[in-house]
Amino acid sequence: MKWAMSVRLLYVQVLLGMALGMTVGHFWPQAGASLKLLSDAFVGLVRMMIAPIVFCTIVGGITSLASGSKIGQAILKALALFYFLTIAALVLGLAAAFVLRPGAGLHIDARHLDTTFLAQYATHTQPRGLVEFVLHTIPETLVGAFEKGEVLPVLLLALLFGFALNASRSAGRPVQELINGFANVLFRILAMIMRLAPLGAFGAMAFTVGRFGIHSIGSLGMLIVTFYAACAAFVVFVLGPLARLHGFSLWRLLRYIREELVIVLATSSTEPVLPRLIVKLEALGCDKGLVGLVLPAGYSFNLDGTAIYLTLASMFIAQACDVPLSASQIATMLAVMLLTSKGAAGVSGSGLVALVATLSVIPDLPLSGVALLVGIDRFMSEARAMTSVISNACAVIFVSIWERSCDRARLSSALRAGPRAGESFDRPADLPG
Repeated sequence: MKWAMSVRLLYVQVLLGMALGMTVGHFWPQAGASLKLLSDAFVGLVRMMIAPIVFCTIVGGITSLASGSKIGQAILKALALFYFLTIAALVLGLAAAFVLRPGAGLHIDARHLDTTFLAQYATHTQPRGLVEFVLHTIPETLVGAFEKGEVLPVLLLALLFGFALNASRSAGRPVQELINGFANVLFRILAMIMRLAPLGAFGAMAFTVGRFGIHSIGSLGMLIVTFYAACAAFVVFVLGPLARLHGFSLWRLLRYIREELVIVLATSSTEPVLPRLIVKLEALGCDKGLVGLVLPAGYSFNLDGTAIYLTLASMFIAQACDVPLSASQIATMLAVMLLTSKGAAGVSGSGLVALVATLSVIPDLPLSGVALLVGIDRFMSEARAMTSVISNACAVIFVSIWERSCDRARLSSALRAGPRAGESFDRPADLPG
């Protein structure tokens, strides 16, 4: 009976899919490498739902916030928190590189490294300035915000739509009811898609092991160990104390979102769990409007796993290629990373794109050094994604508490209880509104 109930749990099914995928990838590598389409299809299906779900969630919840000034205060506080956490992540990655020195002793000549792979990142490596970044959030057309599926343009459109509905008062009520009903339908569709998560996990792990092989992490194992240790230290020593300061247990929160973390681990992407995190954070007692504002914004502005990766990978290249860096050069590098870490999407491989964007404007480090990381990037992307998801979940709770928009009793009781036995993504009780 217990075994049957365990199999019904989504995260157990995903773990079984991962184990089966690793087995197929190891013993039949060619077949495993060809199964990437299963993972891509699953992530694509979920990504298809993100823009409309974010839009409906924000518009449906914006009326719960007292005024436009409260919305502005919440956004400013969230952005300040995001930059604090990003700086902490950058510094922690730098400290890990100095303490453990994963690249020391390799003595690699960067001139002999193959740089042909950099061509595929050519369209992504130009870092945006502040003005261009802001203009990029404005969609070309009303439906253009949904066409590319980027979160920030949808966030902007939803804010404008929500304010307009508030100003319309009773005249806008039918539209609001329509949006709430549409949101319920969207979450029903998402529930159907999430049943495919074990299949997506199977394909992702079969591809990773089949394409790269476990042996590929051997020569650069110290870098992977250092990175995972730095991510764990960020969660334990930065997010942990902040959670205690705000009156809740980080460990209980991790247990509460364990299904989402397992899916992130399997797919190396934060995108598949964004809609479900919105539902779960609302269930913790966080205000619906704040969850819809802070969480999508965090997906673009609070990628702490990527921030740790950028400093650690850059210092690894410097150590491996015997390139000494002065304090001023490191400070410049950190300033550049504050910008490049904000543009990375929450998908597998985005950290490598952000690293190329960073090194392309730092002449002191050889861009060809990125070639050292291509083979193991997939093994590091899981930690990047998981760290960012945990950080954003905490950030939503922090901002909700600051804004007095969190039911503390509900938060405490929900975290103590943990996920309900046999809880699935298609439970009607989990749907908003």
